[in-house]
Amino acid sequence: MISLPPAAPRVAKLTALSVGVALLATACGGTSTPTATTTTKPAGLSCPAPSEGLKAPVIPASGTVRPSSTTTDTPLKLGTLLPTTGALSYLGPPEIAGVSLAAKQINDAGGVLGKPIQVINRDSGDTTTDVATQSVNNLLGSGVSAIIGAASSGVSKTVINQITGAGVVQFSPANTSVDFTEWDDKGLYWRTAPSDVLQGSVLGNYAASCGAQTMGMLVLNDSYGTGLGNKLKESFEKAGGKVVAEELFNEGDSQFSTQVDKVIAAKPDAIAVISFVQGKSIIPLLTGKGIKAEQIFLVDGNTVDYSKDFDPGTLTKAHGTIPGTTAGEDFKKELLKVDPALKDFIYAGESWDAANLIALAAEAAKSTKGVDIAKQLQAVSKDGEKCFSFASCVTLLREGKDIDYDGQSGPVSFADSGDPSEATIGVYEYKEDNTIALVKEEFGKL
Repeated sequence: MISLPPAAPRVAKLTALSVGVALLATACGGTSTPTATTTTKPAGLSCPAPSEGLKAPVIPASGTVRPSSTTTDTPLKLGTLLPTTGALSYLGPPEIAGVSLAAKQINDAGGVLGKPIQVINRDSGDTTTDVATQSVNNLLGSGVSAIIGAASSGVSKTVINQITGAGVVQFSPANTSVDFTEWDDKGLYWRTAPSDVLQGSVLGNYAASCGAQTMGMLVLNDSYGTGLGNKLKESFEKAGGKVVAEELFNEGDSQFSTQVDKVIAAKPDAIAVISFVQGKSIIPLLTGKGIKAEQIFLVDGNTVDYSKDFDPGTLTKAHGTIPGTTAGEDFKKELLKVDPALKDFIYAGESWDAANLIALAAEAAKSTKGVDIAKQLQAVSKDGEKCFSFASCVTLLREGKDIDYDGQSGPVSFADSGDPSEATIGVYEYKEDNTIALVKEEFGKL
């Protein structure tokens, strides 16, 4: 059994970020990283050609799983608070599939503490509705020990106190707002997605290294958008560039022409679009006014498959970033067995990891109570014998060994804050058919 002392207070948390991200100028075929005094416009942006990146681990066969010597009268019950409606509804299917796949594999391996786990799925909606609060009320009333979600940082802010105040673990596979690092969450909030400190740093440096000297920004006016926008701006300007226009829009807006026109009028070399589904409306406005696809830089909220949305060639050589390693083909095949309609796999790995980590922490705690599970999440993620699935990890636990779970999203290794202390950001480029190809993966420590 692994034991940890009670979690330290979570208000004083991470104060510095050490990001293992080098400027990418030598990898690009374009101009060198600009200086703040540079006035000559680049002839065009030139970024690295797509190349093979890091591989997520292959899910090992379960083999022989050592049975639990401890049983529970209360089976582990997980809730999901993931979007099936609203601006992030496209993220729901891969995240729900990731949790469902993990639950199946956990139960195939004998469940947690001798009992099958149960999963209750509920919609999170978005910040324009009160769906999340209603769903959380339902999940808490059903006796869940942990809730996986929300996907949206803005939605999580509306329910985090409700969830953690009830002694239930909230575990997001996709929240990236920096605000959660120092949230007073009683040690009950965790996430497998890194904060936007890392994504903003990677994207800002990447845009500068590709020859961009000036940048315009179109930013969703919520905690996710403005937080990521601030980190992107900071990183780009530290790399020698200058943000010449920054326009905000709100969740629920449907018209973006005014903001787009103001950004284009500043004549930036690059334009960053920080949005969710609004990207489907903003991108055609940009390209329709002469902005080249190679000038467009997207983020995890909108770096998705647009093959069914735009004409071929619309986004050729546009760029995007997504936290986590690229989903391996074996993992994708397993996800498609759960949901054959999947076309995006963003945050599926983080969701799979969240369910596995909660289950392993329950085994380590020999309890299905949320507060007990939370005390073991850091222990099962670092400083032990490496393992890559519930079945292999739980066998080690039941043999009395310390474990270090690494999953489909990469190394997890939680900090005291509940954030991953190390993470990978994938940099992508769009192909002719408006789907993405990996350019490279940048690893950083938080």
